[in-house]
Amino acid sequence: MFKERYQRIKSVLQKRQTDLTVCMEHVHKPQNVSAVLRSCDAVGIHEANIVWNEHTYFRRGTAMGTQRWLKHRKHTSIEAAHQHFKQQSMQVLVTNLSDKSVDFRQLDYTRPTAIILGQEKYGASEEAIALADHEIIIPMMGMVQSLNVSVAAGLILYEAQHQRQQAGLYDKVSISDEDLNALLFEGCHPALFAQCQAKNLPLPKLDDEGEVIASDDWWQQMQISKDSANQQTQTDDSETKDDLFSNL
Repeated sequence: MFKERYQRIKSVLQKRQTDLTVCMEHVHKPQNVSAVLRSCDAVGIHEANIVWNEHTYFRRGTAMGTQRWLKHRKHTSIEAAHQHFKQQSMQVLVTNLSDKSVDFRQLDYTRPTAIILGQEKYGASEEAIALADHEIIIPMMGMVQSLNVSVAAGLILYEAQHQRQQAGLYDKVSISDEDLNALLFEGCHPALFAQCQAKNLPLPKLDDEGEVIASDDWWQQMQISKDSANQQTQTDDSETKDDLFSNL
């Protein structure tokens, strides 16, 4: 069961879109942050960005374990986040209602893209709007002029997914071998990963069946036998309560 599940998890992670991301600018409600992250994972985003000046936590029930498989990067300012995106040659979009705004479906999401989502009550900051390449809106026919930030994120991201799927981008592996191995190791061997972090040891590679490839010296530094580690892996694999891929 573990070997089959490992291969299916690996195939999912190989579809990660490393040049598509969101940036939550001071989105302060944990349930909204977690819900946006869940949508990010659903469309194959590799890394989400957060502009936050306080400690942020994820509600595990809403995030459904995505924090285990989705990288997130925090920035101290929207300017720092924008610089990070431009270093990756990304177009920067911001959700905002103005005369300059265009229908979010008119943009090309097959290009490297970062989508800024503003704070729940006040929306995107003036700085974020000024830095963006395009302002986008979700056309609405009702009395209100805005959606919950997590709902808006889901709609925009699924448009991006549709365009990228049509262009065949999900058939191309863009995630680095290092990032792929790290995600697989943490997700499939959480007990060993925690020990590596605590002992500041490098993460060994995994073979095609998800088993650890490591030297005797590495196992000695871990102070655990390979047989004991395999038993722990089987235990981790059977405990699916907080595992995003428990149904695979």
